[in-house]
Amino acid sequence: MTASPLEHLAPAARPLPFAALSATLSHARHVVGANPVTAFAFGLLAFFILCATLGPFVVPYDPLASDTAATLQAPSMRHWFGTDQLGRDMFSRVIVAARLDMTIAVSSVALVFAFGGLAGIASGFFGGWIDLVVGRIADTIMAFPLFVLAMGIVAALGNTVTNIVIATAIINFPLYVRSARTEASVRRDAGFVMAARLTGNSEWRIALTTILPNIMPIMMVQMSLTMGYAILNAAGLSFIGLGVRPPTPEWGIMVAEGSGSIISGEWWIALFPGLALMLAVFCFNLIGDGLRDIVDPQRRT
Repeated sequence: MTASPLEHLAPAARPLPFAALSATLSHARHVVGANPVTAFAFGLLAFFILCATLGPFVVPYDPLASDTAATLQAPSMRHWFGTDQLGRDMFSRVIVAARLDMTIAVSSVALVFAFGGLAGIASGFFGGWIDLVVGRIADTIMAFPLFVLAMGIVAALGNTVTNIVIATAIINFPLYVRSARTEASVRRDAGFVMAARLTGNSEWRIALTTILPNIMPIMMVQMSLTMGYAILNAAGLSFIGLGVRPPTPEWGIMVAEGSGSIISGEWWIALFPGLALMLAVFCFNLIGDGLRDIVDPQRRT
């Protein structure tokens, strides 16, 4: 029998199991270091992840604890973001709310990518009745005003976090289907797909292991944008009373509670959660280009 070429290599010269991961991390460092805007976006994302992970354990006050002696206090050294109508510390509530809003964003985007992205790939790659069914479902959803559709779904199912995630995933379904379908239909007759067929791979294996990695750059941009939209959607539902129920800390609820106090001079109740909401959406909008550059094989050197 002929010996494997790897058997003649010294142990140090053999391919390392984590070589691909190391190359990806090195490329990611290059992308982040070469673009200050991308570096700022990733830094902001790291800050929100840190708040979501450690926030409930490091905040100075219980975000649900009321203090009637400290109601409507302006920002100070004791309460950095002031207090609300019930004397709750706004800084603690804004930090703790990051966990819930980030959870809603990540969960809804993961759900819609799993269903919408894969449905779009199947639609564009296989065509036929799959394309017809998936296309009609996407067209039906797009026939409704998306936020109104989300309101109807949450009102019908109940305003729980799970139902908010489901509603957000449903209204984003057509965006993922159309993006994935377009990219898959362009690549289904490409040379590397023909080569994969000639080596004996099944059509589903080609779709998942060849088509999917090649459309990930555009899908990563779509995911970053819809994460910002998911946070806005959750905040909007909470603002009109169909989102997360009080007294749970959530940016949309806090903006709604503080909107009536702006005229009377208590501007901080709505300002700080609104700023957190704006920065989160701004972060995900900026991070899309960086993610595309990191996962796109054609941009690697």
